Amino acid sequence: MLQYLDKSVAYFGDQIPVVVGFCLKVVLSIVAFYIGRKVIQWLVGVMKTSMIKASIDLGVTQFAGSITKVVLYALLVFNISTRFGVTEASVAALIGTSGLTLGLGLQGGLTNLVGGIMILLFKPYVVGDYIVVGGTAGVEGSILKIEMFYTTLATVDNKTIVVPNGTLSNSCVTNVTAKDNRKLEIKVSISYESSIKDAKDILEKLLKEDGSIMSDEELDVFVDELGESAVVIGFRAWVHTEEYWKTKWRMNEKIKLSFDEAGIKIPYPQLDVHINTES
Repeated sequence: MLQYLDKSVAYFGDQIPVVVGFCLKVVLSIVAFYIGRKVIQWLVGVMKTSMIKASIDLGVTQFAGSITKVVLYALLVFNISTRFGVTEASVAALIGTSGLTLGLGLQGGLTNLVGGIMILLFKPYVVGDYIVVGGTAGVEGSILKIEMFYTTLATVDNKTIVVPNGTLSNSCVTNVTAKDNRKLEIKVSISYESSIKDAKDILEKLLKEDGSIMSDEELDVFVDELGESAVVIGFRAWVHTEEYWKTKWRMNEKIKLSFDEAGIKIPYPQLDVHINTES
């Protein structure tokens, strides 16, 4: 019994240098990764600053910073692995054996990467634009960042939405702020008993009085439809894009108040029931 105990003590005594050496490698690897991460952050920051000073598009700058960070981190991990005991052959063998699994797992990532490249090449939108994404995504907001795999949006109520670039590149995207000016169209229904001429005169007057309406552009006041229970009239006018929603809300309020003052009725759906009492 004592003989086996002595052998066990001797064995563990011989392993102490190995354990200490392994722990030392782990500690050095962590320190090297921490230092490397700081260096990568500094390099990416310098690169972004230089690109911004060179007046390069902000979306391109963000995308380049994102992809550069991924590449540098991959090189950092590879160098740490090879310098602290993992041979290059082992790394190559690991990559080879796991290549199929990684390929299947990264299909979506590659789609998003290609989508990001397409966005930067064709520029359907840039950072700061307000977009509406159709299809299954069904989101809208202002572009905050265009990165390697994802685009970040901010909604009007300041929520953050992260959308894969692949989804954006394969969806119908409406760029609301792509143009400086935007056409405002408002339609309203009036009763058949009300005067169409008076209603049109009121709309024309409101358009001329509102400071946000571009008077040097085309103004149209029209009868859009003779409906079953109402006459639909409306107008089209040009406004600056950043003033679109405020102008629309303001004009809706003014139309209602002005129609009320002029006695022009805005009908609402109703059902008239006639009871025949004759038997």
